[in-house]
Amino acid sequence: MAPLLIFAYGNPSRGDDALGPQLLDLLAEGRAQRPEWPEFEPVTDFQLQVEHAVDMERRDLVLFIDASVSCPSPFLFSPIRPAQDAGYTTHEMSPEALLHVFEQVYQRPAPPAFLLSVRGESFNLGEPLSRVAVENRDAALNLLLQLCAHPDYEAWQTLSAAIPVQ
Repeated sequence: MAPLLIFAYGNPSRGDDALGPQLLDLLAEGRAQRPEWPEFEPVTDFQLQVEHAVDMERRDLVLFIDASVSCPSPFLFSPIRPAQDAGYTTHEMSPEALLHVFEQVYQRPAPPAFLLSVRGESFNLGEPLSRVAVENRDAALNLLLQLCAHPDYEAWQTLSAAIPVQ
């Protein structure tokens, strides 16, 4: 089992919501050209669900990738911690809630995790990525290439602190 799990989620049919899955596809292409990279497991889905807690078992590090209308442009990369969702449903979950579920199910700490939120602006059904989303996706891909070359919690923590929030 790969020590790094990269979980990209979003609906490819809803404009900029496709940012996560598209980044994972581009990352897979980049990985094919970099055999020296440590192993990672890519997972994609429309949204996070309680069942995805199982995917995190036996991982050293987890990266969630999602589109966001509220993060700074081009992206926000930050560590996240387990937290219980205030919502009443498990149909759609935050990454923090999924980490919390992991801890409840396995009765041990969740693996260290980070969230890469990529700024999008148009999430309408049937639309392609907006021009801004393409630019932000490309900037986020450069970061992802760095992250995959060095999947280390402390290195990622340092990098997340060094990225300016705009």
